[in-house]
Amino acid sequence: MRVRRAHRTRRAHHRAGTRRLALVLAGAAVAAGCAAGGSGSGGGLGVRDRTAAPTAAAAATETAAAVPTAHGTLLVADFGGSTVTFVDPARGPVGSVEVGTAPYGLALGADGRAWVATAEGVAVVDTATRTGLSRIPYRTGTGPVTTGEYRGGGMGIALAPDGRRLYVGVNVPGGAGVLEVVDTATRTVTATVPVGRRPFDVDVAADGREVYATGHDSYDVTAVRADTLAARRLVVAPYGERGPGSWLKPHYAVVRPSDGRLLLPFEGEKLAVLDPATGRVSVEPMTADIHQHGAALAPDGTLLVVGAAEGRDAASLTVRSPGGAERTVPLEGPHEDVAVSGDGRTAYVTGGFTREGHWDGITVVDLQSGTTRRLPAGERPLGIVVLQ
Repeated sequence: MRVRRAHRTRRAHHRAGTRRLALVLAGAAVAAGCAAGGSGSGGGLGVRDRTAAPTAAAAATETAAAVPTAHGTLLVADFGGSTVTFVDPARGPVGSVEVGTAPYGLALGADGRAWVATAEGVAVVDTATRTGLSRIPYRTGTGPVTTGEYRGGGMGIALAPDGRRLYVGVNVPGGAGVLEVVDTATRTVTATVPVGRRPFDVDVAADGREVYATGHDSYDVTAVRADTLAARRLVVAPYGERGPGSWLKPHYAVVRPSDGRLLLPFEGEKLAVLDPATGRVSVEPMTADIHQHGAALAPDGTLLVVGAAEGRDAASLTVRSPGGAERTVPLEGPHEDVAVSGDGRTAYVTGGFTREGHWDGITVVDLQSGTTRRLPAGERPLGIVVLQ
């Protein structure tokens, strides 16, 4: 998913509360034969509550949480399983919801609903009550449901600013990816657009007029107009296009609020700055010198980039000021994605990783002091959002 330069042979290949209604609904679903994790639009999704010891009824129906989810709770996609896990940033997991096989990316709406890209479809979760609402099947065929880095199904995912549309990048093993457009009111796929191979990340312009799908294996970003769905391929290959076997590919991107340009980190050496209006790419130096994956922006414009770790390398988190000054925070073990607290003081880095070496937790980073601590979190946690 989300190493090092091919000319460096030491890394030779890519590793890159309080509502009880949910209990009633869960019982009704069981009576109707709707098993937890069933697919299809409108299908109920099961819930696992870790706030108390399970009762016999809970074991049969997978109960909902009795306490509303607190602001600042983390939500992670359990890429190694079929759930999303709610994590108290001070004490660890507090509950989980069944969503579908190998959940990858997460998008959070202002209404508190989370949209989860899984191998089987886009799951919808009410984060306030930790309740699975439905799963929307993809229109695109992706073959058998599988797990792992190359599995078919949803990868990058993002909401339009007004929350009316959802965009999910769907990986089609062996072929070009597809951007699927979802009407969030009807929870149906309304359109599909061909994009690059393995769309690791999807981002939306601040004004909602364009959507950007980062094609990992095609060295590109596909810019899609939201109104007409017209698409343009923009090459982002600061090391050149070296084929699908190279480590030197784009992974994740962020949209810089100040000018709408996309920032794509490469190898802790180069920050590709893409102007989507012209397709031009400029390159700024980076200093971490490590294969990089997840990226996020803090409220003040600070760029956070995950140094994933491969082979003998130690993982890190790059903290890059808007002016380009960088410092790195060492991390223990491979990592994948990153999210930042609403006050911009804390970063949360997932240990899921798309390749081997992953671990079941999050590293919490104090961005002022650089101190870190590890926190248990689900099963191979990959995508992450902070509930506000």
